Parts: sequence; structure tokens; C-alpha cells
Amino acid sequence: MSETATSNASQVPAIEGWFTLDQNPHLIGAQCTACGTYVFPPREGACPSPLCDSDELKATPFSRFGTVWSYAENRYAPPLPYRAAEPFEPYALVAVQLEKEGIIVLGQAPKGILAKDLKVGMRMQLETDVLYREDGVDYMVYVWAPAVQDEVAGGAK
Repeated sequence: MSETATSNASQVPAIEGWFTLDQNPHLIGAQCTACGTYVFPPREGACPSPLCDSDELKATPFSRFGTVWSYAENRYAPPLPYRAAEPFEPYALVAVQLEKEGIIVLGQAPKGILAKDLKVGMRMQLETDVLYREDGVDYMVYVWAPAVQDEVAGGAK
């Protein structure tokens, strides 16, 4: 987890149900019970595959690891409802292809990692970071950080 979280603040997901806040955080997606198609963010209802007529998706923990598929750098504060830090600091957006599921999930890189620090094919791991603080609460988001070399590839733990 990023070191920007304060130890005396409570932590809650900025978006409930998309990821876990444990020591080895992972995304929570959905998988079609009929054909196995994955979807993120998690949802209920019909399978997104045009080849499948199932209407049952099951919540599923996703891989913590993947590789950079694409990336960009945002150098301006996004409009509301996004809550940018004051003063605004540029950040990288990373599209990561998950190792197990193969789908591509977009997310921010941790604070301090910009486009110059990334490359296509680079191995990444899911972590959490503070989006904003309010009334003693850290509102957390998932971020894609360069993978630690001795981590073992695989699915959610």
C-alpha cells in the first residue's frame, strides 16, 4: 500500500465493491457463469459477450498482476465529481492487461510515477492509495504500481 495513507485515519474505498483493502488488495470483477467471460467493474445482469445469452454474472476476485498495455499522463485537474489534491499534481493513467483474465483495466499509477517511468509490457501489481481525506477518513482507490521483482505471478490471494 502507498505510504500516503495516515495511520490514524480510517480507510474506506472511494468506490465500494470494486477492490479489497487488505494487505494484498485485488480487484473484484464479475464472470459469466455460462461462458466464463470476465467484466470489470463488477455488475449484475447479462453477459457482455455477444456470443452468450446468459444473464448470470458472479462476483469474482481478479488477478493482482498484469502488464502495461498502454499509458498516458494527465497534466490537468479533472472536473467534478473527481476530487483532485490541492495543489494538483500530474499523474499517469495505466491500462493493464490482467495476467489470468486477459482483460484490460484502467487505473492511476501511484503518486510520483509518471509516463516517463512506464513502458508497454512492464509488469504491474495492484495496490491502494489515498484519493482524498475528509473528516479523518482516507478514501482509497486502486492503483497500478510497478511489480516487485520477487512477487509470484498469479491470481488473487
